[in-house]
Amino acid sequence: MRPGATILFAILLVPLLPARAQTSQRQQNESAQTEKKESDQNKPSLLTPLKSTTEDDIYHPITSRQRLRWFLTNTIGPPHLAGGLFTSAFGTAVNRPKEYGPGWAGFGDRYGIRLTGIVTGNAIEATAGALWGEDPRYFRVPGEPFKRRIGNAVKLTFVARRRDGHFAPAYAPYIAIPGNNFLSNTWRVDSEANVHDAVIRTVDGFAGRFASNLFEEFWPDIKNFAFHRSH
Repeated sequence: MRPGATILFAILLVPLLPARAQTSQRQQNESAQTEKKESDQNKPSLLTPLKSTTEDDIYHPITSRQRLRWFLTNTIGPPHLAGGLFTSAFGTAVNRPKEYGPGWAGFGDRYGIRLTGIVTGNAIEATAGALWGEDPRYFRVPGEPFKRRIGNAVKLTFVARRRDGHFAPAYAPYIAIPGNNFLSNTWRVDSEANVHDAVIRTVDGFAGRFASNLFEEFWPDIKNFAFHRSH
């Protein structure tokens, strides 16, 4: 399977997420229609990251639109695209995998193969998680001791919320991270298209999820501290 075809398949797959059930009314008065239109106009852009949420907040299940926003911002959001620049630059510097070679051409190939994996993995996770109402969002625990907050980042690497708010094993990333890394063997170069490398990439995937959780947990505090210090 070619990387370009895989990206196209993944992007087309996400809009098929099960739509949220909505109650229908036979008759709607003019004021209700106006209110709905105004509400639609105030919706955030699909490229707007989801707001930070805490575990103590009243839980509202993730909507189909929020799930699509999660997919897009975690795939082509600036932090994730920037992260690819560093990992691709490092791979180019050490010339790994060697088939891509050095220089800008090699950098471009490495960046493209990484983006292919991210698109595929996030598409699988968003789609699979929607089937049983798994919430991919991170829920912070601000105000708790440092050790508790680290533990929360670890916990939400492996568990996720369901529609009723309780935490359960995060089956979607269990499927998406290994599935994506083993599936990508079909289009990767020979030196890394094997079980050993796929296992390493899978471990790296969960480590990356933990690192992302740490960022979600502490970045709002760091940002607020820096903002207040500058004023």
